[in-house]
Amino acid sequence: MSDFFPVSGIAYEGPKSDNPLAFKFYDADALVEGKPMSGHLRFAAAYWHCMRNPLSDPFGEGTALMPWDDGSDTLDNALRRVEAFFEFLEKCRIPFYCFHDRDISPERGTIAETEKDLDKVVERLGILQGETGRKLLWGTANLFTHRRYAQGAATSPELGAFLQAAAQVKKALEVTHALGGEGYTFWGGREGYATLLNTDQKREREQLAAFLHLAVDHKKTIGFKGQFYIEPKPQEPTTHQYDSDAEACLNFLREFHLLEHFKLNLETNHATLAGHTMRHEMRTAREAGALGSVDANQGTAHCGWDTDEFPTDVALTTQIMLELLAMGGFTTGGLNFDAKRRRDSFDPMDLFHSHIAGMDAFARGLQVAAALRADGRIARFVEARYSSWESDLGRKIMASAATLSELHSEAQTHPMPELKPGRQEVLEGIVNQALATA
Repeated sequence: MSDFFPVSGIAYEGPKSDNPLAFKFYDADALVEGKPMSGHLRFAAAYWHCMRNPLSDPFGEGTALMPWDDGSDTLDNALRRVEAFFEFLEKCRIPFYCFHDRDISPERGTIAETEKDLDKVVERLGILQGETGRKLLWGTANLFTHRRYAQGAATSPELGAFLQAAAQVKKALEVTHALGGEGYTFWGGREGYATLLNTDQKREREQLAAFLHLAVDHKKTIGFKGQFYIEPKPQEPTTHQYDSDAEACLNFLREFHLLEHFKLNLETNHATLAGHTMRHEMRTAREAGALGSVDANQGTAHCGWDTDEFPTDVALTTQIMLELLAMGGFTTGGLNFDAKRRRDSFDPMDLFHSHIAGMDAFARGLQVAAALRADGRIARFVEARYSSWESDLGRKIMASAATLSELHSEAQTHPMPELKPGRQEVLEGIVNQALATA
């Protein structure tokens, strides 16, 4: 194992600790609702942000200090990044990781040359997984960075771009399978349009559906049992993306008979850009039986850009954990930190500081969410609010056993409704009470 980070490992020291390299709330073995915190949270680190993000912005070059990276596209450098990454995972107590194919291994002149180097990196990843116990949460293919994907990958007007994307996904699926990945994510970074003036939207959506069906077929061919995910995002870099939010994704999957094969991987910052709360997106997916995994970050609401900040807002993490606990917890998914350090957090140890902050925020959110569920006041209020629907007539309507004519007659004798207060402020006060005392 490499030795790029001068720390032996991050331990739980409790809320009163002032050690920046210690967990204040994340106690992996502590039981919450009968399950260890680690089982509820299933943290993962994003290879692209940890190992490949230089912390540049549109106005300045990268600031990140990465002593393991010589800046070259050589295989040796790619393998050295793998060593540094697994050292970080092990010392930060993060059990899972996620990657794009081009994060871990560079593209070469031909598909065969690219796949040859990729196989060598994957072989090393597998060895280190065995040595450290770390696992691949999900893999994916980068179908948005290369120039050939400037007008989309699966939705490109050029068949050649579609073919390159198909080859990339085939190989990415196979290496994810070889590494025992628990899932595979499709993020259509450029699967959308800049203007409808030059776009055949119907054709592009049908191309995307055909592409996903091809992936489903190949998954069966290679025997991959992992979960497929779609990750919604409304825009940026395109004007409109076909996977714009949870409801749009679910509609697309139903329309093209793909829903049985996919769940959603939801990202907080993408929910913000779509004009939704993360809880709205999670509730929408959960109630459709399609909540699969979470990209854990947060954004700046007034920015209008995907800032990928580490999640440190406990009120936010509480809302997320309320939905996950209501679902019964993750099966194949987890909390992947699709988040980058701020540009002036450039020291290698800031990788630890940022992930510790996110892990503690989610651990605290889990504690508060569990306390709210145990308290029961909010759940009882919601149940009582809809109690009129538990009447014989209400059940008959919901069973599609009533007619409009019947309801017209019933309305003439039924008492006028007496609306009860919604008590939003009371309920928000209960949440704040739990935030302060749980």
